[in-house]
Amino acid sequence: MTHSHFPISSRRDRALLSYRRPNLRKVFPWLGLMMVTALLVVASSLPAAAETAQHYTELEFKSLPEVEFPDYTRYELDNGMVVYLMEDHELPLVEGMAMIRTGSRLEPANEVGLASLTGEVMRTGGTTEHTGDELNQLLEQRAAAVEVGIDTAVATASFNALSEDLDTVFDLFAEVLQKPAFPQDKLELAKNQQAGQIARRNDDPNDIVGREFQKLVYGENSPYAQTVEYSTLENISREDLVGFYNQYFHPSDMILGIVGDFDSAKMRSRIQEEFGNWKPKSKPPQPEVPSASQAKTGGLFFINQPQLSQSYIQMGHLGGVLNNPDYPALEVLNGVMNGFGGRLFNEVRSRQGLAYSVYGFWSPRYDYQGTFLAGGQTRSDATVPLIQAVLAEIEKLRTTPITAQELAYAKEGVLNSFVFNFQDPAQSLSRLMRYEYYGYPKDFIFRYREGVEATTIEDVQRVAQKYLQPDQIVTLVVGNAAEIQPQLTRLSTDITSLDITIPKPES
Repeated sequence: MTHSHFPISSRRDRALLSYRRPNLRKVFPWLGLMMVTALLVVASSLPAAAETAQHYTELEFKSLPEVEFPDYTRYELDNGMVVYLMEDHELPLVEGMAMIRTGSRLEPANEVGLASLTGEVMRTGGTTEHTGDELNQLLEQRAAAVEVGIDTAVATASFNALSEDLDTVFDLFAEVLQKPAFPQDKLELAKNQQAGQIARRNDDPNDIVGREFQKLVYGENSPYAQTVEYSTLENISREDLVGFYNQYFHPSDMILGIVGDFDSAKMRSRIQEEFGNWKPKSKPPQPEVPSASQAKTGGLFFINQPQLSQSYIQMGHLGGVLNNPDYPALEVLNGVMNGFGGRLFNEVRSRQGLAYSVYGFWSPRYDYQGTFLAGGQTRSDATVPLIQAVLAEIEKLRTTPITAQELAYAKEGVLNSFVFNFQDPAQSLSRLMRYEYYGYPKDFIFRYREGVEATTIEDVQRVAQKYLQPDQIVTLVVGNAAEIQPQLTRLSTDITSLDITIPKPES
């Protein structure tokens, strides 16, 4: 499962920025000679070591220790804000993230783009106490960061800083969350950048096939597939950003998590000081999660791009949610289909040579229906054979039990990667927060692992028959019509051509 979490990629880098290592070659000019001598001594012992080396099949390894969540504290402020604290003193760093119960799926249909603009200008526009440029300067001086973004189903605000700069950075983080200024000039800049993205959105065929496939499955007006247009940008004003913020940014709809090198007692005091008196300007809403249903039931769709020398194919139908009891077995099914040892790679790519890349996987969401996706990229003359081969493999999974070797391979792949869900305390804390945000049990990840371990050959075939539905599969091809031979009519005489012309701005 792949999901957004704390910005951990720069964590060690930021710590290392505060340290300067001496140039050892200048301090010890003879160090290189010593290292060469040491290497020669080690090398002289290699033949003796090689004589006693074991074959890799004879090696024995201790089992990995049981994976557990690190120690943490959860509590609530009087205003309803939920707080998670997880100390980690490995590095002099502190990271934090807030999850706010909102998302772009809640924006008005005639103002698509409002949520993302609200998140962007909250940060770039600064606060009533510091302009965006002042925020940038204060943070850059400390190799720190404060970021805000609003995705489909959640808004997030995050910070990271050296522990010695925590007080200053945490002040700025709290400011951004509670006192955004939303200046008009920063809104105009963000809208211009969005307009530039609209103008370029058909440049990459991967973007085209992914975007248009979502519209076919969910419907072009679905909050899970609608796209920003010049017209919807034009409808968005500063007052709309302020209104969206006031409607959804409430402490009672917020989960704050902090991990790193801090003292929990002092941190609780700082959180109370910064957020304890936060009172929203309006009553917190109880937004309903928009439902998802399949718009197109089957069908073959085509987007002609004469400049292309290959085809981009996406196939699939509506999927499910993560808390489906069958999700562990579906993950094992994913393992049977995908990867270097998976059926699609072995059969479609390696044996038949029909694809540069090929995939097929069940992709659920936390609180709305996800998708089953399959497809790949191939040369134009292999377009039809690729689609036929993928459909054939899906049908085999539905009608023929997998082998014991395939089951073992898929389960090992899932279980061996389980430890990567806990590479970093920030990652673990982010997972706990997401589970609370979406109403999942905090041990969901462990229940999932137990389900994978218990999955049988019969379970895999059962879920393949139940959840892979060939008659529901929507197929989208982005390619060069003149180069696709045999033609797509080999698959169906009913082919719908899609127009992806970008509507021009009204003004």
